Amino acid sequence: MSNILQEIGINNYIYLSVLLFCVGVLGILFRRSAIVMLMSVELMLASANMLLAVFSVYHQDASGQVFVVFSMAVAAAEVAVGLAILVAIFRNIGSIDIEKLKNLKG
Repeated sequence: MSNILQEIGINNYIYLSVLLFCVGVLGILFRRSAIVMLMSVELMLASANMLLAVFSVYHQDASGQVFVVFSMAVAAAEVAVGLAILVAIFRNIGSIDIEKLKNLKG
């Protein structure tokens, strides 16, 4: 794996991670669909996980990769809970548009 890291270079991984994170931020800021917003959060988490794995290989320490595994488990649980909430909202309101959910504030 370190041969691949030496061929491609750590800077390219950092640029890709920053690009993925920015796409996730733009997805949250400009889209109003709750599902797209959840996917954008997952994209940002994947970006952070990629950087953790790359720096773990770069420093030849496995602790970053172990942290990535735990982070992916937490992200999977977050998606399951988020989708369950969206299904419950869709059953009650008939839409998952964020603008229509503002009426639930009370």
